[in-house]
Amino acid sequence: MIRRAAAAVLCLALVLCLSGFSPAPKRYQAEFFGLFDTVTTLVGYAPDRASFTALAQKTQDLLREYHELYDIFNTYHGVANLKTVNDTAARAPVQVDPRIIDLIEFSRALYEETGSAVNIAMGAVLRIWHEARLRGVDNPAGAAVPDMDVLRRAAEHTNLDDVIVDREQSTVYFADPYLRLDVGAVAKGFAVEQVARRLEEAGVKNLLISVGGNVRAIGGKPDGAREIPWAVSVRNPNGTEDLCTVNVFSSSVVTSGGYIRRFTVAGEEYHHIISPETLMPSRHFLGVTVRCRDSGLADALSTALFNLPWEAGCALSAKMPEVEVLWVFPDGNIRTTAGFFAVETGAAV
Repeated sequence: MIRRAAAAVLCLALVLCLSGFSPAPKRYQAEFFGLFDTVTTLVGYAPDRASFTALAQKTQDLLREYHELYDIFNTYHGVANLKTVNDTAARAPVQVDPRIIDLIEFSRALYEETGSAVNIAMGAVLRIWHEARLRGVDNPAGAAVPDMDVLRRAAEHTNLDDVIVDREQSTVYFADPYLRLDVGAVAKGFAVEQVARRLEEAGVKNLLISVGGNVRAIGGKPDGAREIPWAVSVRNPNGTEDLCTVNVFSSSVVTSGGYIRRFTVAGEEYHHIISPETLMPSRHFLGVTVRCRDSGLADALSTALFNLPWEAGCALSAKMPEVEVLWVFPDGNIRTTAGFFAVETGAAV
């Protein structure tokens, strides 16, 4: 009897092995802080914790590469990054990693497509607001809005055409010595998308990457013999609770809003999303969420649509059938494109 039972177990093990059976993947989560000045959360499925830990470390390492390249505030040993470009590109062309040129050219295309509603050459203006915000946070009693004349003078040095890129030589040069790049509206989403694609090419499945709320799904969640979409929450700009949930599969959800990085002057709050047209914080919406495949596109468009009036934003989004949008107006009303809440289809495992 014992021999027959042992033989049956051995036979079952052989059948499972030959059929490609593997244990059901388990859900794991990892979190780390510092990259792109925010919290990164990874949720994924793996056969064991060691496998997921290795994947989380690989993802963190890839994100760190882009973080260091796109940082405009800090330098890193052996890295010619965007701070290096801002500091020296007006004197002579700076040789850079091709991924910096990729970001600049991607941003230039979105600048043209959105009618300059998102402009990475706004650094001279955004630096003034950044410093005002830091002073206002450190010393609320002395908080002040930047002088409009100072902002207008800075805005004279925001022409993206003055950023000269030589793809063949892999260099960046500023034709305007006072121009500065600020890629805060695009870099995080662009980096997340590039990392997600590299992981996909390496065979990674069933991973959700959230970098400061910039969400990119790789595949879906395992559910038996199929994958089902991830449920991604959209934050309510009027509070801490969620506004809604959308289901995504191998795509992105990105929100821009005036509920973070704020300071107060004479009882009025000023946020960090500055309109290229008015040089002041945009007031059209409380938040704009974009849902599409490409995280870089979603990040750039969420800022552009936040800066554009409703009619102009509708017209822009209508030209992009792959893009879905949710707008939250100052009075709390919500409008969306027709397919924003559509459930994306999963796939067979």
